[in-house]
Amino acid sequence: MFRNFKTVPQIIFGRGCFNQLDDILSLRRTSADAAMVFLLDDVFENQALRERLPVKTQDVLIPVNVDDEPKTAYVDRLTAQVREQAGKALPSGVIGIGGGSTMDLAKAVSLMLTNPGSAADYQGWDLIRVPAVYHVGIPTLSGTGAEVSRTTVLTGPEKKLGINSDHTVFDQIVLDPELIAGAPADQRFFTGMDCYIHCVESLEGTFLNAFSRAYGEKAMALCRNVFLDAGPDSDDNLMIASYFGGMSIAYSQVGICHAMSYGLSYVLGLHHGIGNCVAFDYLEDFYPEGVAEFRRMQEAHGISLPRNLTADLTPDQVEKMVNVALVLEPLWENALGKDWKTIMPRERIFDLYLRM
Repeated sequence: MFRNFKTVPQIIFGRGCFNQLDDILSLRRTSADAAMVFLLDDVFENQALRERLPVKTQDVLIPVNVDDEPKTAYVDRLTAQVREQAGKALPSGVIGIGGGSTMDLAKAVSLMLTNPGSAADYQGWDLIRVPAVYHVGIPTLSGTGAEVSRTTVLTGPEKKLGINSDHTVFDQIVLDPELIAGAPADQRFFTGMDCYIHCVESLEGTFLNAFSRAYGEKAMALCRNVFLDAGPDSDDNLMIASYFGGMSIAYSQVGICHAMSYGLSYVLGLHHGIGNCVAFDYLEDFYPEGVAEFRRMQEAHGISLPRNLTADLTPDQVEKMVNVALVLEPLWENALGKDWKTIMPRERIFDLYLRM
């Protein structure tokens, strides 16, 4: 059976389009006392972007910290804070302004405002039953594809696994290349490589189809332009590469690198982009051309990767990483086919982690 997947219904793109946010949100303000909730990456708390937010008297502005990757417990705390500050009525909307982790928090909070229990209860595929409140994603980093994906990646008490649901998808995204212009070079690279690796894994996966190929090939070309032949439109190109890369995996999947990155993040706390880069650098047996090109991009931008990350881990900790990676069965099947468990037994995954 073919998947009938959901995409973001409303998109605005262009330099300066962030200035139209007030007009966009005004159409969704359901009553005079219903709040809009702004979740803003706290790196912008004392910067000009904070003052540009169209915050009204009844609205709620919460600076969120993403020094660590989003955890289900943090989502639960934020949801409780929103309920306390917004009053009895459901907010008119939740707006996430930041990188992939901030947007994931916004998606998760918008879901948990309408669904009972803890965010940890919904880690998996299609467990959400009640649609989220209206939610908007505004990236200030580009590459994760969080602005277009049906996943909010969360670390729970037992596993790192997203809330994967059609209800997770944003209702509106605002893609303004001016917002990513000041990103630190290393952060921009690691996040951009998330997009590049999306493309490699999608284009070389067994789930590939014409839809995924069309988006993936264009996203790949844009990534090469940004990281090997940078020009004045690099920020515009990276922002669209992130969107297209996310669309490519919407009808296919990612692969080995993302599965192993989840294990690295769960045990070592590595951010997703760095974790992908660390893992990808050891996967030339599976993605030889992609890894070679990745290394050229890394050299061109003077980026160093952390080494010997697993040297001091206990066998139990490495086994935990293996367990986290193996939960993501669709990723392994996309990469290696239905016989993936024979091709990639847990012992081989264990050995790969030890090399990192």
